Amino acid sequence: MIRFDQIRVTFDNFTAISDLNLEVAEGEFFTLLGPSGCGKTTALRTLAGLVTPSSGDIHIDGKKVTALPSDKRGIGMVFQNYALFPSMSVRENIAFGLKVRKTAADERAELVRDIARRVDLSDDQLEKNVSELSGGQQQRVAIARALVLKPKILLLDEPLSNLDAKLRQQLRVELKELQVQEGITTVYVTHDQDEALTMSDRVAVFNKGVIEQVGTPEEIYERSATEFVCNFIGDSSKLGPELVSRLASASGRQLDPRQLSYLRVEKPFIDVGADSGDTSVSGQQVRTASVEGQIVGRSYHGQHSRYTVRSYDSDVKVLVKETGAAALDVGHTVQLHLDPAYVLQYQATS
Repeated sequence: MIRFDQIRVTFDNFTAISDLNLEVAEGEFFTLLGPSGCGKTTALRTLAGLVTPSSGDIHIDGKKVTALPSDKRGIGMVFQNYALFPSMSVRENIAFGLKVRKTAADERAELVRDIARRVDLSDDQLEKNVSELSGGQQQRVAIARALVLKPKILLLDEPLSNLDAKLRQQLRVELKELQVQEGITTVYVTHDQDEALTMSDRVAVFNKGVIEQVGTPEEIYERSATEFVCNFIGDSSKLGPELVSRLASASGRQLDPRQLSYLRVEKPFIDVGADSGDTSVSGQQVRTASVEGQIVGRSYHGQHSRYTVRSYDSDVKVLVKETGAAALDVGHTVQLHLDPAYVLQYQATS
């Protein structure tokens, strides 16, 4: 459906994207994820025809579109900064593209009402000028304006960044549902790892103009290909060589203490002691390796608490589900259980 073929983008002496080769399948929800300045938005704008690559080609449906104007690519785009018409009402903004297409007035009005309901815009708000709306409401207008045209390809550049947490969660669900229902091929740019993991079919993780890994959310999280991906996605503990050696010895698994080692925070479990009658505070089955440690910190997050357990040369973070039981005290000695197969290791770079 979409193919980036050796795309290079430079601005004066700065290379924003060095050599991008990437394919997005038809009907896929594909996310470009990474920190600010990593090249993800430049890649999206190049696909939209708003940035001209220094070299390489972009293909859509097998057709080379590198030199094709933006309005000839069959793409709808939602910008982070809204890009609305300030002199028009909300209704007029949403209906603008339909009017350009010469859609009949009755059909246009029905389509606008339908998409407004989907993005939680009221009939009263449709009649307001966009300048009268909050930032979050304006972003919903921008999303509605793109979706009302039912584009074959939808590009979204940080579309939910200005919304409050509850509305962001609501629109995540609605955007994903609409994408599935309509079969819209969607390319989504975000720095929010939670958005990427919950919404995407596949994710490309960018770093300094280069893709570090492409895969499903599960592959990106569970089998991070590089240290950068491991640190950018989710939360992990860095394990020191002494603890890695102890885990290898206790389990018989091959772990190299000379490599950089990480463990996702939900993988280890705490055993409060031999007299507890339970293998872990979280109630999950303990496997393979056990090491002693001391609780040095706890933070409460509502449904769970995050403990920090010092074991040998490492501070290991552990998520524990809140069940109403008394919290473990700082200074308490515990057994830390984990499967060393979950340890992610990477070659140290000089």
